[in-house]
Amino acid sequence: MSTRGTSTRGITEATGTPWETWTARLDAHGARRMSHGRIAQYLAEQLDGVVENPGWWAQQITVAYEQHTGARRPGQAGDGSWAVSAGRTVPGTPDEVLARWDALMGAAPEVAGVAPEGRPGTSATETWRYWRMRLVDGSRVAVHIRAKDAGRCTVGVSHSGLASPEDVEHRRAFWKERLHEL
Repeated sequence: MSTRGTSTRGITEATGTPWETWTARLDAHGARRMSHGRIAQYLAEQLDGVVENPGWWAQQITVAYEQHTGARRPGQAGDGSWAVSAGRTVPGTPDEVLARWDALMGAAPEVAGVAPEGRPGTSATETWRYWRMRLVDGSRVAVHIRAKDAGRCTVGVSHSGLASPEDVEHRRAFWKERLHEL
């Protein structure tokens, strides 16, 4: 199973500009020689007044362009590290699901073969519950929980700072197993 790349169809629909036009425009602007930040800044300027939240769409287009040109592979962050995410809908209220997750993972001696760096942290807003953990390899786990409907929640796990695409697949399998245990 591989990580999917950014959807260019969504970019086209949101901006009203075909993906081929974006790539031609970026190539003409010299984006292949530019940093991620500079490309995103240029795009945010181009998108101002065109879409709501031009900064967010600029990031989406930048990542898709970097994947298109081979500067970044799907799942790879701008700093060269890798990330993976998994999600599932489970029964319970946000507080119940957070408690179950913390019981499952909070005292775990290792996470996919890597020791935690201290205890995880939790926080909450009216809508969301969060669980975060740092691991000794420098990677970070963030879990977000939100009520979906009466008696069910969506749970999303993001694991960032991974070293390789192989690490991504190993962690994806690990997190999917944990979500099924939840």
